[in-house]
Amino acid sequence: MPHAQINGAKLWYDVRGQGEPILLHHGYTASRVNWLPVADRLQDRYQVILMECRGTGESEDTKEGYNFEQYVRDVIAMVDHLGIDKFTYAGHSMGGGIGFLLGLNYAARLDRLILMAPVPSGGISGEPDPVALERRQLARRNKDRDFFKAEMIATRFRPDVQTDEWFESRVDHLLRVSDGHIQGGMETMRALNVEADLGSLTVPTLMLAGAVDGLLHANLNDFMRLPNASLHVFSRAGHDVAIHEPDGVSEAIDSFMQHGPLSAARLLERAKS
Repeated sequence: MPHAQINGAKLWYDVRGQGEPILLHHGYTASRVNWLPVADRLQDRYQVILMECRGTGESEDTKEGYNFEQYVRDVIAMVDHLGIDKFTYAGHSMGGGIGFLLGLNYAARLDRLILMAPVPSGGISGEPDPVALERRQLARRNKDRDFFKAEMIATRFRPDVQTDEWFESRVDHLLRVSDGHIQGGMETMRALNVEADLGSLTVPTLMLAGAVDGLLHANLNDFMRLPNASLHVFSRAGHDVAIHEPDGVSEAIDSFMQHGPLSAARLLERAKS
C-alpha cells in the first residue's frame, strides 16, 4: 500500500474505484479497518480514499502534531497530494471532529460532509477516572490483550459482527497506536469547542449515529444545530456503526451522495417556492 509524505509525516493511504471522491477517516485508537466494510461496498460507484492519521495503523509515529488542527491540515494535504480539488469527507468518531473543523474552515473544498458517531462538538466532558486510566495505561504497556478483550466482550450485543476475530483485530490496532496519539488525541477531543459555530456550517451534511452508542444524545444535539443536514440512526448499532451496519451505512451514504440532505424544513421551503 502507498504512503505519502504529508506535513512531515509518512502517512498511509489507499485509493479504490472511480467517480466522485469520498475520503474515509477513522476514529481515535482505530484505523482504516473500521471503514473497510463500507469502502468495499462503495468502491464500485465512487473513488474511495482511505487514510490513517499520524501515530495509527501503518502511518508514521511523529513527535508532535497530535491535535485536530494538524489532523485537518493532514487531510487537506492528502487530497492535494492526490490532485483532488473538491471531495466528500466522511469521519468516524474523532474523525467526525476533524469533519466539524473541515466544514467550518475548508467549506470551499468540500462537496459534502458525513459525520459518523462524531465526537461531540463541545468536546468530551467530564474528567477521566484516574484509577481506570492508570489501569488502561498499564494494560497498554504490558500488552495485556485479555484486559481489553474482556471489556469488549462484556458489552457485546452483535455477535454476528462482533466476533472474537474482530475483537482480536481491534486490540491489535489499539495496542499499535502511538503514545503521542493516545495522549494528544484525547486532549484535543476534550478541548474541541465548536458547538456555537455549527449554525454557520452550511456544507450539505449527513449525520450517522448508533442508537446503542453513548454519544447518541450528543450526536442528536449537534444534528439539531446544523442548518443543512440529514440524520440516520441505526437501531442496532453502537459506536462502531460501520462495523455493525455496513450495508445500511453504505446505502445511506450512497443515497446522500445522490440526493443530498433531506429534512421536513427543506421540503416545506420547497412547497412554498
